[in-house]
Amino acid sequence: MGLDPAEVRHDPAEVRLDPAEAERHGLYGPSSQAWRLSRESILLLGAGPRALLMQIAHPLVAEGVDQHSDFQADPWRRLRSTLRSYLAIVYGTTVEGRAEIQRLNRFHEAVAGPVCDAEAIEATGATVYAARDPALALWVHATLIDATLVAYEAWLAPLTPGERARFYEETRPIGLAFGIPADLLPIDIAAFDAYLAAMLGPAGPVRVTPTARQLARAILAPPLAPLAALAPEIAGLEGLLGAVPPGAYGWTFWPALSLLPPAVRDAYGVPWGIRERAVSGWLVASWRAWRPLLPRTWRQMPQALAADRRVGGVGGAALGGGAVGAAAPGAAPVTGPYHRPRD
Repeated sequence: MGLDPAEVRHDPAEVRLDPAEAERHGLYGPSSQAWRLSRESILLLGAGPRALLMQIAHPLVAEGVDQHSDFQADPWRRLRSTLRSYLAIVYGTTVEGRAEIQRLNRFHEAVAGPVCDAEAIEATGATVYAARDPALALWVHATLIDATLVAYEAWLAPLTPGERARFYEETRPIGLAFGIPADLLPIDIAAFDAYLAAMLGPAGPVRVTPTARQLARAILAPPLAPLAALAPEIAGLEGLLGAVPPGAYGWTFWPALSLLPPAVRDAYGVPWGIRERAVSGWLVASWRAWRPLLPRTWRQMPQALAADRRVGGVGGAALGGGAVGAAAPGAAPVTGPYHRPRD
């Protein structure tokens, strides 16, 4: 049995708060690793594609995304809505975070269907899938945790074993609230690392199918025309954006590709030679150089800054400066890949 979202508890460091203060601190709170590791916009946008590509590398998750998601038509709308859900869970009040978990659980009840990809059937032996299958829910949950850790350590600074362990421990109540049974959810960071290795190993179920490769094209070369909805007052913008070839901007996703395990990246069939590695390295180095010069209000998520203000500036004061303690990567959203847009 999973944990009822109403029973999701705060970070242990927050348990002595009075009820009103606990509500303001939300499901994690300003002393949590989650608040620290989910603040910076650029890292969220890098880890997000990485997490989604890892999720659909599981054949049954790819089936659900293909049959129940519209991100191939408008991936930008899905990115906005998914990011909003994740940030509500991490930085919202307790009521807001629990309500978002409940909303997503209700939606995922209807995400089920037949397995249509022949390679998916061969790899898993399954003929049907369901998003609330605990094994699939665990994989999606795990990819989001992993993306946060990988992006932070690759692009910002190493984490100590204790920091990694604490972050993982903070995510366990959320996993339980999404219906993952306690006996299936890895007990600690060492068990979590072993789980990932087994899933990605030769005997594991992760295999990039033709369906996943088709979905990946929408992730790595999303159409620009839907972005015109952000500026409806500009006549003809949709046509202009629609005329831009993917090659003109696809290179901006190369840093996210650099975060993938090499075997998974190769299975997607994306080029990864000297040019891609050099451009990816240049983009990340440029961000690192500019980051100390940018004010927090420019580089951190508005939801994180609003949460800092809500709790009296604790998070901003504690997390706003310094190398490791300052800011952090973007965990990919804690919502599932089938997530229905809210707008």
